[in-house]
Amino acid sequence: MKLQQLTKLLIASVSFSGLVIAGCTQERNFDRSQDNTQTQPVASTEQVQPTTQVQPTAQVQQREPDVPFVPTPQEVVNKMLEVANVNSKDVVYDLGSGDGRIVITAAQKFGARGTGIDIDPQLIEQSRANAQTAGVADRVQFRQQDLFQADLSNATVVTLYLLPEINLQIRDKLLRELRPGTRIVSHNFDMGEWKPERVERVQTGIREHVVYYWVVPEQVSENVQN
Repeated sequence: MKLQQLTKLLIASVSFSGLVIAGCTQERNFDRSQDNTQTQPVASTEQVQPTTQVQPTAQVQQREPDVPFVPTPQEVVNKMLEVANVNSKDVVYDLGSGDGRIVITAAQKFGARGTGIDIDPQLIEQSRANAQTAGVADRVQFRQQDLFQADLSNATVVTLYLLPEINLQIRDKLLRELRPGTRIVSHNFDMGEWKPERVERVQTGIREHVVYYWVVPEQVSENVQN
């Protein structure tokens, strides 16, 4: 009996050891398969921490955009910011910011801070990536938001490349929320009865672009409101 009990004990010990060894081998193989999916070795936590604040991931698109995305040529972007006399003390809001080029340029060339607002989540992600590449992610932010619902009160400069009917729809919001002295610049489209203080033209190839410039007044006249 003692011999049989000893034999059973040895068999149980060997079986248990085999299970443990098999479990370790399986775990190592799993780890190795994970490593093969990495294109670069994992760095330490200190190495991969971003130097700038990570902006929130874009959400699902709320509704269809009011205007299609058509990029403003860089020459026109430069002229818009020059006409508005943008400087390092400014906060530039771009409504319908697309790929982010206006606020990124404002930060790069003029030292301003900027906020881009667009309803398209893919364009928001693209803008954030462009800001990282341009090295100005610490000076600009991009919000996936309906431009009619956005709080614009912090802006000192607002840039637009929308459509004539959208300019008219948002005009009252601009006059209501923006402080007197805030500058507004629009690419190609005016604001109806609200006459611009300055109009500039920019030639890009065979196409001529128009830049309109306004300043929010202390008191809004009736012909601007209607």
